[in-house]
Amino acid sequence: MKKFIETIKNIFKIEDLRKRLVYTLGIILIYRLGSHIVLPGINPASLGAFTSAAQEGLLGMLDLFSGGAFSNASIFALGIMPYISASIVVQLLTLAVPYFQRMQKEGESGRTKMNQITRYLTVAVTAVQAPAYIANIQGQFSSAVSPVMLNTHILGMTAFSLSAFVLLVVSTLFVMWLGEKITDKGIGNGISLIIMIGIIARFPFAIKAEFISRITEMNGGPIIFVIEILMLMLVISLCVLLVQGTRRIPVQYAKRIVGNKQYGGVRNFLPLKVNAAGVMPIIFAQAIMFVPLTFISITENSSSGFWSGFIDYNRLGYNAVFFLLIIVFTYFYTAITINPNQIAEDLKKNGGFIPGVKPGKQTTNFIDDVMSKITLPGSIFLGLVAILPAIVRIFGVNQQFGQFFGGTSLLIMVGVVLDTLQQIDSHLKMRNYDGLTKTGRFMGRSM
Repeated sequence: MKKFIETIKNIFKIEDLRKRLVYTLGIILIYRLGSHIVLPGINPASLGAFTSAAQEGLLGMLDLFSGGAFSNASIFALGIMPYISASIVVQLLTLAVPYFQRMQKEGESGRTKMNQITRYLTVAVTAVQAPAYIANIQGQFSSAVSPVMLNTHILGMTAFSLSAFVLLVVSTLFVMWLGEKITDKGIGNGISLIIMIGIIARFPFAIKAEFISRITEMNGGPIIFVIEILMLMLVISLCVLLVQGTRRIPVQYAKRIVGNKQYGGVRNFLPLKVNAAGVMPIIFAQAIMFVPLTFISITENSSSGFWSGFIDYNRLGYNAVFFLLIIVFTYFYTAITINPNQIAEDLKKNGGFIPGVKPGKQTTNFIDDVMSKITLPGSIFLGLVAILPAIVRIFGVNQQFGQFFGGTSLLIMVGVVLDTLQQIDSHLKMRNYDGLTKTGRFMGRSM
């Protein structure tokens, strides 16, 4: 405890780190305040039915990512998900379109161009998702909307639809801007932090709902609740292992003599992560699974039949497709993140080689083979953790709490927390302070 307090003091002794932390907390506060600002023309007191409906099924998952803004009919209702969807499209284009492949190889200038394209595409995605969200409110919960705004027409649209559409598009871009500002001037990856904060905001309500469910409904009592908390801690530990797990490949460096000093001739290790893609495969897969909500009118009729299995994350069809998408995206994101050719070239330039493997093409093939083998179990475990909420629902776990029992939310929280702690740890060690841990093993992944 004493060491922890001393570490906190050291953090605030570093002026740059202190400013970054305060800046990040300020941006997060702005985001959380915005999630409670209701769209103009909606009576917050009449939103009870909409709030309840938006917390069920796949809509509940979208509400989780937005920190409750979706069910609050907030100006931040769509959150950061349109930006995530746009990022998926751009990264997929880097595999199929030569123009994007060239930009990816241009370094910083290429990344700047791709980020700009992602922003424009975010506008397009939001322009598609916003009308669907507005139509859902007007179609099922029109009693919560001001009759005056519903009957007043501007440019062929009701005053409510037009104002809500403009605000949803602008606010999504504003949230994206907030995330980029955190990345530039704050601590951690801004987009990841915004998603994580939205998830954490719903966690106390989930704990409360599960506790009340166990006590009032005679559904196992407090003993079962304690067991669930212990199981949750176990799942968190497994998620940490998944994020930090590595396969170390021995590397031998040749001796080099520069002046009167001898360098190299030592044995080192090349760490290859079991889950090099981090939580991105889950976020990508989740964004794809949100597509039916954009194009299907959420009515009583749409909740049955073929599509019902893809708009309810407790159904077998949804979880089977979700699981397969995670495996596919894990291989995809690993392929664009880890470049065996580049690793082999860097080893060769630095006089390093893998014992028993010739430098060059054989080293590239060896690294590629190892990555393929360790990515498979990593992707399967990632998929199993992602569908765990649907599994625990079978055992009577409350839906709100079940969303945190593994799944997308827990993996995002673990990955983002580890990544943020790693950055804080780096700032401390650069100023010759003790890090957050003795080993310094924080291997989180930014989104």
